[in-house]
Amino acid sequence: MKIKLIVIGKKMPDWIQMGINHYQKQLPASLNFELITLDAQKRKGKNINQIKELEGELLIKASQGSSHVIAFDEHGKQNTTKEIAQSVKNWQEDGGAISLLIGGADGLSDACKQHAHQLWGLSNLTLPHSMARLLAVEQIYRAHSLLSNHPYHRE
Repeated sequence: MKIKLIVIGKKMPDWIQMGINHYQKQLPASLNFELITLDAQKRKGKNINQIKELEGELLIKASQGSSHVIAFDEHGKQNTTKEIAQSVKNWQEDGGAISLLIGGADGLSDACKQHAHQLWGLSNLTLPHSMARLLAVEQIYRAHSLLSNHPYHRE
């Protein structure tokens, strides 16, 4: 199994990167987790839709070959940790490559949303864009912890 978190934008606050690194180091090798950062499009001379389309093309290209693609979107289904854990368990059983997509500051293109098998939301709250990465990695770690009966997850 392979889980790829594919994101737009390389500039992150140090504390976000430290948090991502923290959880990434704790993920088991069997999840084969990889964070792929793609360059955000330059805004000069482009409107928001053009930027979203160009970034969407990058995300779609980077997720090619994945057996399941999930795009994070503010209107996506908000899953519980147990539901995410069940998804991780299913992915492990299937053994395929999973791509989790996080768009740029302007969100995802329609083509990118259509490319995804599912749309997931992270919160009804308005969050800093960079926090989506940290939350996604933490939830993958928490799902793994739940599946392995690790005490990190508490109910």
